[in-house]
Amino acid sequence: MADRPATPILDRVQSPSDMKALSDRELAQLAQEVRAETISAVSVTGGHLGAGLGVVELTVAIHAVFDTPRDKLVWDVGHQCYPHKILTGRRDRIRTLRTEGGLSGFTKRSESPYDPFGAGHSSTSISAALGFALAADLGGDPGDAIAVIGDGSMSAGMAFEAMNNAGHLKKRMFVILNDNEMSIAPPVGALSSYLSRLYAEAPVQDLRQVAKGFVSLLPPPLQEGARRAREMLKGMAVGGTLFEELGFNYIGPIDGHDLDQLLPVLRMVKARATGPTLIHVLTKKGKGYAPAETAPDRGHARGKFDVVTGEQKKAPSNAPAYTRVFAESLIAEAERDEKIVAVTAAMPDGTGLDLFAGRFPRRCFDVGIAEQHAVTFSAGLAAGGMKPFCAIYSTFLQRGYDQVVHDVAIQRLPVRFAIDRAGLVGADGATHAGAFDVAFLANLPGIVVMAAADEAELKHMVATAVAHDAGPIAFRYPRGEGMGVEMPARGVPLEIGRGRVLREGARVAILSFGTRLAEVLKAAESLAARGLAPTVADARFAKPLDRELILQLVRHHEALICVEEGAIGGFGSHVAQLLAEEGVFDRGFRFRSMVLPDTFIDHASPEAMYRAAGMDAAQIEARVLQVLGIEVIGLRA
Repeated sequence: MADRPATPILDRVQSPSDMKALSDRELAQLAQEVRAETISAVSVTGGHLGAGLGVVELTVAIHAVFDTPRDKLVWDVGHQCYPHKILTGRRDRIRTLRTEGGLSGFTKRSESPYDPFGAGHSSTSISAALGFALAADLGGDPGDAIAVIGDGSMSAGMAFEAMNNAGHLKKRMFVILNDNEMSIAPPVGALSSYLSRLYAEAPVQDLRQVAKGFVSLLPPPLQEGARRAREMLKGMAVGGTLFEELGFNYIGPIDGHDLDQLLPVLRMVKARATGPTLIHVLTKKGKGYAPAETAPDRGHARGKFDVVTGEQKKAPSNAPAYTRVFAESLIAEAERDEKIVAVTAAMPDGTGLDLFAGRFPRRCFDVGIAEQHAVTFSAGLAAGGMKPFCAIYSTFLQRGYDQVVHDVAIQRLPVRFAIDRAGLVGADGATHAGAFDVAFLANLPGIVVMAAADEAELKHMVATAVAHDAGPIAFRYPRGEGMGVEMPARGVPLEIGRGRVLREGARVAILSFGTRLAEVLKAAESLAARGLAPTVADARFAKPLDRELILQLVRHHEALICVEEGAIGGFGSHVAQLLAEEGVFDRGFRFRSMVLPDTFIDHASPEAMYRAAGMDAAQIEARVLQVLGIEVIGLRA
């Protein structure tokens, strides 16, 4: 591990209150030390590097000027919050980021009073800050409310819904628009172009609706330009006009890495603002660390890395990643079918669609952080005769559920949902866990819901989705590497609603849905060594269920155990409903459903999370023995 940087001023800061005694020059030095500490810590833990480096000066300025935690600082998403955590009493634990029992990679209410609102999804900060502002006005917790939101997050409708409401209510609150022209992927759409125009015509400083004294607080080279800009922008549809039409006082754009601009601006608005105020700040992701600044994703999500070179330390892979298998399978299908198009919501890299876009740029659409729009846009593409693949993480698809129901399912449109990050995802924790998609999709009439047990099955499921035009179809797969199975040369469409038996046994059958199949097979090997060889089947489909397979397993076994990487209400619940309707329980048949527990599981390695969930091979084995009434010391169900 690289030596830790010298941080004489940061060593004096145990909490933001210690920053009040620092001079502006010392605050500038503090920012450099926080940047060095952030780089050093993330090199050890991995995590979101570029976003935090881009807001170091902004973080220092906010904590120096405002009175946190009395004043509520709400970070949008929160993956830029590592410098914030360093300054708010968590520096001694910063090298536990995203590890079991350590700090969350996002803001988290239960972790610190300086995290008044937690988030793992974008575009919620303005709504939450408005809630804090109104709560203070109505006699709740006092203090100002400050939302820090990126330009990528501003592309979501929820952000504008909140700004519209805030402008109408006219309550004092602050929105800091952190404009780095770079969300996780390059931001798309008209909003990005609008923000670019704001500073392409610099020096633009629209100060029409803020205190008159602001211009004098600017650095001298900007003062005259600001005066001219204020006059020039009267009646022009540039500058802060969009935000002002929503009812906000607009200040900016200002350099988010220059404390000589940030500190006086924040001090002025804190002292004088009476209504909702937007401060437009320009920053650079990865600022101050060349390997992050020059990376295509600006150091968005990093593994552990060498501080000097920036080289990430990744273990060699023995199997392809599921995401890559999906992308390459879709590309192969699209080469044969020109109607295949792909849609993602600001995650082309994460979903593998960057590869698809490289091959078919006119047939790939990144709609920005707008999952609701992505789903309905896909529905329109399907209604127009195309074959859309809407690739969205399980956790983000939750945001488009109303559109899945009304715009896709009710109209029986053949939208293909590629659901990445299914199951427990490790270091990102509960906010990114793909726990609920089977439950919220499989209850919809007319939809097909599949889960890949391995990378070969995923390839077949892509082909199945291409061939299915009767209505919506979804397939889920996890983060990370596949199982290392032999890959078919080409995906072959599966028969809808048909599972498969992998090994024949006796007494008990284990019916797996998804990639827990590998753990089920391990458990089966261990049970066989005990002289109890179970039947193992892969359901493939949660909807429609393979009724024939399930009832056959019931007829020839004493017990049936379902295993899935999802919450209660999913695959196992559908199987239980089938068995109840068939009267299977009336004759005393033994059935168990192993699902994720009724709790949000904190971040750890995926292996540790599944162990905590009671779903590894040893616990599957224990459950089988328990159901059959066989007691074994040392095994825990």
